[in-house]
Amino acid sequence: MRIVIIDDSGLRATVLEEGLREAGYDDIHIVPPRGAFVARLERMAPDVVLMDLGSPSRDTLEEMLTVSRALARPIAMFVDQSDEAMIGAAIDAGVSAYVVDGLRKERVKPVLELAVRRFNAFARIQAELDEARGALSDRKVIDRAKSILMAQRNLSEQEAYSLLRSSAMNQGKKIVDVAQALITASELLGGGL
Repeated sequence: MRIVIIDDSGLRATVLEEGLREAGYDDIHIVPPRGAFVARLERMAPDVVLMDLGSPSRDTLEEMLTVSRALARPIAMFVDQSDEAMIGAAIDAGVSAYVVDGLRKERVKPVLELAVRRFNAFARIQAELDEARGALSDRKVIDRAKSILMAQRNLSEQEAYSLLRSSAMNQGKKIVDVAQALITASELLGGGL
């Protein structure tokens, strides 16, 4: 597992690195948050990112949250102090673990594991949501195509669906693709509903 530590304080980065090495991780890279470090991080393709911000200013926090959005990886953020707005911004940006005043090497492994598990759980939920949205969108297209067939060919809903289904099977296409083609043709011919 490739782990990147974003830190500009050598002492604090050392604590994280020691905790990771003691936990059995050895592909560890420390990147100071300077220059074009976001592009550098993207090229490194880390599996997990640990951000040690100490006492971040609002600008520093915003920059780190940009990193979180750009990478789409598990991210654990360590800070010395926080407030509700900072916590909310971190969560909105996809930070998987937000640890306040908890930088100790024995806590690094559990926090890293938590960040990975939370990231994976969120990714699963996001995939399910995307799939559900896609299915709903497909259903709307199919329903619209059925409506066109029902109106233009005087079919029942079941007959319209059966016609779409058999047409899709005969063409080796998905029903939604045939339905979309029907809608497009109907609109071109001026009969869209």
